[in-house]
Parts: sequence; C-alpha cells; structure tokens
Amino acid sequence: MKETKKKGIGFRFAFNGLKEAVVRERNFRIHLCVAVVVLCISSYFQLKPIEWMFILLAIYLVLMAELINSLCERIIDHIKPEYHMNARIIKDMAAGVVLLTAFLSIIIGLIIFLPKLIDLSLF
Repeated sequence: MKETKKKGIGFRFAFNGLKEAVVRERNFRIHLCVAVVVLCISSYFQLKPIEWMFILLAIYLVLMAELINSLCERIIDHIKPEYHMNARIIKDMAAGVVLLTAFLSIIIGLIIFLPKLIDLSLF
C-alpha cells in the first residue's frame, strides 16, 4: 500500500512544480500561451499525424527548456544571491538553451505552416 502512496506523492510534487512554473514564471506563461495559439492553428489546418508530431515535440522542447532555465536561475539565486560573474554566465547559458529551442520550433512552424498559409492566400 505504501508503494502506491509514494507514486501518488511523486506525481503530486511534479504537478505542483508545473503549477509553480505557471504561477511564478512569466516566460513559461508566455510559452504556454504561444503553444495554445499554435495548437489552435494546427487544429484549423488539420495537420497530418507527422506534422502534429513535430509541432507537439517543438512545444514540449520549448516548455522543457524554459523549465530547466527557470530551475537553473532559482538554484543560482539560492546558492549565490549576490552578483557573481560565473552565476551570470550560467544563467545566460541556460537562457541560450531556451533561445536555441525556440528558434528550432520557429523553423519547424515555418516548414509546416508556410506552405499552408501560401495555399490559403492563393484562393
């Protein structure tokens, strides 16, 4: 019986972490809003399964990168609350991960949606 409780607690902690990210992290909320818009557009264009896979993967990667970035920032702020050049570099590098992931998702979006938008504008 204890094993089931432990698993349930783990999920509760994980969902609480996601809730904290939504409540406390502005950039995470922005990425979530963009994800909802992209999902609505994807639904409108009735994407093929492979296109859905790439869209969902891109959304997942951006949200995961943003969570990792937020995690790095909070850890650094906790360990080294005063300014330190290495702390700044670590935070900037974590932000760079988000930026690279966002660029990739934009490229994926352009590859999938640009032809559909061009076709839509021709009629």
